[in-house]
Amino acid sequence: MSGPSWEKLAAWQIADAVSCGEVSAHEVVTQVLQTVRSRDANINAYTDLTERRALEEAAAIDARRMRGEPMPALAGVPYAVKNLFDVEGLPTLAGGHRGRAGPAKSNDATLVTRAADAGACLIGTLNMDAYAYGFTTENSFHGVTRNPHDPLRVAGGSSGGSGAAVAADMCAFSLGSDTNGSIRVPSSFCGVFGLKPTFGGLSRGGSRPFVHNIDHVGPFARGTRDLARVFDVLVGLDPRDHACSRAAGPSVETGVMRAAQEGISGLRVARLNGYFDRWAGPDARTASRSVAMMFSAQEELDLPDVAAARGAGFVITASESGELYRGELQAHYEDMEPLNRDRMLAGSLLPATWYVQAQRFRQQFLRQMLALFERFDLLVAPATPCVATEIGQQWLDLPGGRVPTRPSIGLLTQPISFIGLPVVAVPLPTANGMPIGVQLIAAPGREDIALAAAAVLEAGGHTFVPRVSPPEPYRGSALYENR
Repeated sequence: MSGPSWEKLAAWQIADAVSCGEVSAHEVVTQVLQTVRSRDANINAYTDLTERRALEEAAAIDARRMRGEPMPALAGVPYAVKNLFDVEGLPTLAGGHRGRAGPAKSNDATLVTRAADAGACLIGTLNMDAYAYGFTTENSFHGVTRNPHDPLRVAGGSSGGSGAAVAADMCAFSLGSDTNGSIRVPSSFCGVFGLKPTFGGLSRGGSRPFVHNIDHVGPFARGTRDLARVFDVLVGLDPRDHACSRAAGPSVETGVMRAAQEGISGLRVARLNGYFDRWAGPDARTASRSVAMMFSAQEELDLPDVAAARGAGFVITASESGELYRGELQAHYEDMEPLNRDRMLAGSLLPATWYVQAQRFRQQFLRQMLALFERFDLLVAPATPCVATEIGQQWLDLPGGRVPTRPSIGLLTQPISFIGLPVVAVPLPTANGMPIGVQLIAAPGREDIALAAAAVLEAGGHTFVPRVSPPEPYRGSALYENR
């Protein structure tokens, strides 16, 4: 294996190749670091590289193999994390002003530790919307993360760097967070697979919070089997996160492999219409309908109260984030992200009764959705209203009306994360060559069902296949000034 051929391998393939000695972890990591150096000036996915650490982790894996020791599940796999995860030796930026990030961390986040224990090699930290409040990764401090498939478009957010780095072959998998859609939106825009697990399904220990009662963390990858393997490695109880309630269990990867080979029989599927069609453009509606047809969906469901669920999610988001950052807003307002500091300030002033009412409605809406899973195993809905928007675009024109772009890209994801359901975002192709994502939504704790269904779509050749090479360099454009 020489040159750039590692880029064509999935994470599980890299781990298997390293484990059997077909390639060294050092070679894989060296190649990915070279790729980052050659491509990231045009994409701006990374905020910090951890080159020395990555090479040391690779050397440790190679030494284990030379000693004949059992190899871990992610041996030599290069990965990166959204810069709200603690990484030893780096300050945790959370997309904010570097000068206000505080001292370097002395310990890794729980998921970073677990990835390292599984043999993965950390390449660096990734760009995001400041404080995880946004859907486009247009960051005033660290620059815009550009879409690897079209440099004039955004990568999505708030985990935009996480989606773009995987799409541009600058890591095999990445970790991000999702409060209102921040894994599913970049997955849709960048054409990669993303998993938002059940709330509490993966530990948030050592990650910077945004909305503690809704925050999720999860992986991005170029394929379903990679998502499953990474989930298997990362899942487990953690005292650092009191909401983390999922113990390690049977291998999800095994079920995904079986589904890819044999398909799934007896899957009860419904497509969400109504609100989810009203706020979806033609590409998004076509994608969700085509997936529903592939699974022979039994019904289309017009759920009541979805708009109210999104509104309640906004109240909880604004209130908790405003309270979390109240002190910084009071003391360092000028150093806060200008694109969202006023929203956070307004959130800190919301009446407590609004927050209480939103939480009560959250439980009501969850009960309503759980009742559906007595009839169905999987719900299908679009992930974003449209393909990736242009950088700086102010408005979206949708069947339901004209809405502002930055807060509205999550119209279709927020009602689902609001109640903590597990979702796999699956990228599909569109006529204009850009990807768009579909949400495969399962009952709490049933990531295995959503991942297995995604594997069937992938094995059938229905999912987006990105270009092998990124776009030509465009350093001379006005966009590059924001780097």
